[in-house]
Amino acid sequence: MENLKLPVALVIAMAAQLAAGVWWVSQQASTISSLEETVSQLGSRMAIEDNINLKRDVEGNGVEIQYVWTDIEELWEELDALTRTISGITALQQRVALIENDLKYINRDHNSIIGPMEK
Repeated sequence: MENLKLPVALVIAMAAQLAAGVWWVSQQASTISSLEETVSQLGSRMAIEDNINLKRDVEGNGVEIQYVWTDIEELWEELDALTRTISGITALQQRVALIENDLKYINRDHNSIIGPMEK
């Protein structure tokens, strides 16, 4: 190993490559660190936006539920009115049926009285 002679250009080229490698690795580390910070900030921002969107959606759904509840109340009122109307019609039909029945008996009684007199 006494006669080991390295050319100066080779040593300089290897030193330059080593320096370039260290510089490139440090740049990559810096880029990764910057990206991690950006991802962290985006994660926080997304969590805040998700929370705001959730609140907005809940409020919007609350308004929609109010509209639906109002519509349901109106339907119940209409159903109640319809039920009362049908009940009134049924009562009227019963009264008409009783009157028809009474008229039938009156006509029968009237005919039976008039019938023997004519003969």
